[in-house]
Amino acid sequence: MSYQALYRVWRPQSFADVVGQSHITRTLQNAIVQEKFSHAYLFSGPRGTGKTSAAKIFAKTINCKQAPTKEPCGQCESCQGIQSGAISDVMEIDAASNNGVEQIRDIRDKVKYAPSAVSYKVYIIDEVHMLSIGAFNALLKTLEEPPKHVIFILATTEPHKIPLTIISRCQRFDFKRITQQTIVARMQAIMGEEEVSVEPEAYEAIALAAEGGMRDALSLLDQSISYSDGEVGLADVLAITGSVSQGNLTKLVEALVEKNVQQALRLVDHFIQEGKDPGRLVHDMIYFLRDLLLYQSAPGLAEVLERAMINDSFEALAEKVNAKWIQQAISSLNQCQQEMKWTNSPKVFIEITLLKLTEESQAGSEQSADSNEVLQLKQKLDTLEKDLAALKKNPPATAEAQRSNETNKRRQPPTKSRFKVPYERIRQVLDTAQKDDLKKVQSQWATFMKLLKQQNAPAHATLQDAKPSAASADALIIAFKYEIHCSLAMEHRDKIESLLQELVGQPITVVPIPETNWLEIRQEYVQKQRQQVDEKPEDEKEEEDPVIAEARKLVGDDLLEIHED
Repeated sequence: MSYQALYRVWRPQSFADVVGQSHITRTLQNAIVQEKFSHAYLFSGPRGTGKTSAAKIFAKTINCKQAPTKEPCGQCESCQGIQSGAISDVMEIDAASNNGVEQIRDIRDKVKYAPSAVSYKVYIIDEVHMLSIGAFNALLKTLEEPPKHVIFILATTEPHKIPLTIISRCQRFDFKRITQQTIVARMQAIMGEEEVSVEPEAYEAIALAAEGGMRDALSLLDQSISYSDGEVGLADVLAITGSVSQGNLTKLVEALVEKNVQQALRLVDHFIQEGKDPGRLVHDMIYFLRDLLLYQSAPGLAEVLERAMINDSFEALAEKVNAKWIQQAISSLNQCQQEMKWTNSPKVFIEITLLKLTEESQAGSEQSADSNEVLQLKQKLDTLEKDLAALKKNPPATAEAQRSNETNKRRQPPTKSRFKVPYERIRQVLDTAQKDDLKKVQSQWATFMKLLKQQNAPAHATLQDAKPSAASADALIIAFKYEIHCSLAMEHRDKIESLLQELVGQPITVVPIPETNWLEIRQEYVQKQRQQVDEKPEDEKEEEDPVIAEARKLVGDDLLEIHED
């Protein structure tokens, strides 16, 4: 017989084997024993947490020859037939590949027939959120009033994509991520049966990488066994998962705390050269620092630590690092993790984040310096308040006050947020603007905003209240509701212009302008055009007023209103 993966060999055969979901298995068992089970269930939760396994065990238990019972016997013809897939009355359907209306209509037509080999027909529809709207509608009536001998079990990792009309007709059970301790205990039990030796640290590393999924944990364990030479060690698991050992994480944090930039960057470069996954490195750093912070706050809660093993070096590091610095580091690394999703150069973002962390103030002397600065600022504030009170009692002469104000205004530097409106550039665009160019952009604007939100959320936020107002062959004027958004948009200009070029099919330069300024310059431009037309001889004027033609070209017929004098 060919080799079978561990997660297939050790797939749960009874409710007792479904680990970490006792709140669900107990409810289902009681319902079966009391013969009060529903006609439709929705099992939702992360991947690898036992949704389809529990559904199949449920189907076996209600059709077992010993029913009503809390567990399937596993020996009768019904149990063995359902487990092997030989009984057609229990069907497991993958909605990802059977998501059309025709497949659901086929089910709807067959449910009316009584089961041939067992007491109940059970339809297990996996990844049900992949069904089309038409398929959901076809399923709706059957799900609401199915025959007494039919039970539907819908399984999904994304319940928010399922119509509420479907959810309201099901009993919903939310499977949760399996705890690290539970995953480790299950793997130890399996390896005891398989007679394979695994280091305790290796179990912990696998459980952390599995992120709450039992199937993922067994798959990683399977890979580690194949990679190792007999006993599975921590080094084998780290090589498979791309994680970094606790010893190396400790060295990296120490380098950051000591502001040893050279050592920190050298370590990261070494990790990447070894083939460590950059995303996994940041993930491990966040969890390691989280454990460090928890251990500092509550040393007695060692069992809640997820990434760290308590040893001498860990305890020494916990005494050395400031808690405030850890919080800032976790926040910076979390931001780095988000930015890495949209780049092909994750190492660069990691290095920049490490440079920021080495600059963070966290020594006691630095905190003292901060306190002194605050004290000095308070003293200055008190002095200013006294001066202000004195000025109120003895106000200066009006002329002198005006001269003083003018002098102060001249001395004040321009604010950074002040946006300089590019009037000349906008007039150039208006001279060559065409209605068709604007329509081309407007037709792609919704798609552009959707893609921009996925690829660069800050840039999308700046364009939320903006709209394309005029366009030429190579430029687009965008009117912004608030002036500050013009400046913010320019920070993301490259991304905005490259995405527009992809959608429109030609290079395009973005010219931002506040909405109030846009209304002014547009009015000025129209008046200028009208003046030029009035100055022309009568015989040179065309039938249609060129001002109207120019306005029509800019804004189109839909927004154009013509009033006779």
